Amino acid sequence: MPVAPLTLICLSLATALVALAPIILYRRLAKPFALDWRDTVAGIAVFALFATVIERALNGYVLRADGPAAAWLANPVAFVAYGALVAGVCEEVGRYLAMRMLNGRSGVRGNAPVDSTGLGYGIGHGGAEAWLVGVLVQVQWITFAVLANRGELDSHLTNLSVDAVLRVHLILATLSPQFAGIFVIERIAALVFQLGLSVLMWRGVRAGSKTILPVAIAAHALIDLPAAMYQARLVSLTVVDGVYVAAAILVAIALFRACRSNRPIARAA
Repeated sequence: MPVAPLTLICLSLATALVALAPIILYRRLAKPFALDWRDTVAGIAVFALFATVIERALNGYVLRADGPAAAWLANPVAFVAYGALVAGVCEEVGRYLAMRMLNGRSGVRGNAPVDSTGLGYGIGHGGAEAWLVGVLVQVQWITFAVLANRGELDSHLTNLSVDAVLRVHLILATLSPQFAGIFVIERIAALVFQLGLSVLMWRGVRAGSKTILPVAIAAHALIDLPAAMYQARLVSLTVVDGVYVAAAILVAIALFRACRSNRPIARAA
């Protein structure tokens, strides 16, 4: 089934927007917040290791049909609890360890704002998520759509089973401009949440808080709860996206106020 040209245009624009968002954000904040590129690289590395390797390996073991928790996870409530907690535990442990090392390396750098490291790290962590979970996946579906419109898709999927090829065609049939809009909303909201969690963790680590790790895990799990409920078919996608839009706006406002109040005031010469 061919994908409409309008849908392809919307998907391409949405993917480009999500791809550029962390780059533009870094460039806009680099000077006023004295961002250090090493903090951003640390965020990228932690997401790549803890979310795409450790978390996926854990999910592959726990969620397999004959896994040790298969019967337990058949319960929707248990599945939601696991889905909300697993990402929080994996990512926040990685974020905590990275920020402990960053704090031990540099502490507060000269006249850099208090939240410089948290913001720089958050752009890396959230940017890696935007690219690895969002951009690269969308590029794949755009490529599939182009091949489908040329009548060449099946010839490029000969290594897949019939069921897998059928699923690809079914997903292509659901693509729409609305899907592109939802993609942008979800990815931008996720970037905002990662910035908020990173600033929260950085402040807790700098303050020597012993409870910041469980607090961050709980906050991350709370953010992932609506998505886990949607996967368990307990709520609709409209409700989930509405919650994320409202929450992202609140987090963005809180970040703006908190980080602006901690920027150093330049003194006249």
